[in-house]
Amino acid sequence: MAVNYAEKYAAVIDEKFSEESRTEAAINRDYDFTGVNKVNVYSIPTVPLQDYDMAAQGNRYGTPVELGSDIQTLEMTQDKSFTFTVDRRNNTDTQMQISAANALARQLRDVIAPTIDKYRLAKLVENALESNVKEETLSSNNAYSAFLDASMTLFDSHVPPKGRISFVSPEFYKAIKLDKAFTSAGDKAQEIAVKGAVGMIDGTAVIVIPTDYLPENVNFIITHPTAMTSPIKIADYKQHENPQGINGWLVEGRIYFDAFVLNNKKAAIYVSTKKKATVSTG
Repeated sequence: MAVNYAEKYAAVIDEKFSEESRTEAAINRDYDFTGVNKVNVYSIPTVPLQDYDMAAQGNRYGTPVELGSDIQTLEMTQDKSFTFTVDRRNNTDTQMQISAANALARQLRDVIAPTIDKYRLAKLVENALESNVKEETLSSNNAYSAFLDASMTLFDSHVPPKGRISFVSPEFYKAIKLDKAFTSAGDKAQEIAVKGAVGMIDGTAVIVIPTDYLPENVNFIITHPTAMTSPIKIADYKQHENPQGINGWLVEGRIYFDAFVLNNKKAAIYVSTKKKATVSTG
């Protein structure tokens, strides 16, 4: 890779805009992957209520049903790594602007965090129940109504209202901010603790996500932290000074992670997608 040596270059590097992880608040870490790469989660069913029969000779409570169980296996699959070098000459001849430590921090912000966010968001969309995915054309005339419809669907699915988080595209965020129904009746509260949130809609924290973070054609996602667990087993980043064969620094990093939506919690995810254009066959 070519290096531009410093003559009278500015002491401040022209950094790309970057963001820390925006999806941390939407996950849980309830499952322990320590020492294993696979965890089995049991789902135990319930039984319906029956009428107590005082006149029966036996089984007054009804006929006993043996409880079964379903098992969902959560197996880690995402094992990613990176490496680069910073030669000592490049470090000194660029007024120390090529720094291994700064480059590593930049890698974490610009590559690692977005990769994990995109993966988690894709898993949410992929695992939403078909009944909770709605294809629609949204504008400033109906954006707020569409969000309320999503909220009502989650209420009907018994998803707790407290803790719900939405990830919205910039296009949807613009539409709802211009929707007169929202600006006249929508939530105005800004005192929320969710990192990256810009406000509340119907009691749900709103996080605006870059369009390229979301799966294609997604308007918004509403979820609850109980729906997804996302373990990070290894997050190991090292700087080696003057390793064999290099006068300078060798930087290496490894991130071993995954994201899983629990089968019994899929109803806690709602996805609004853009309506697909119809193709004329005439």
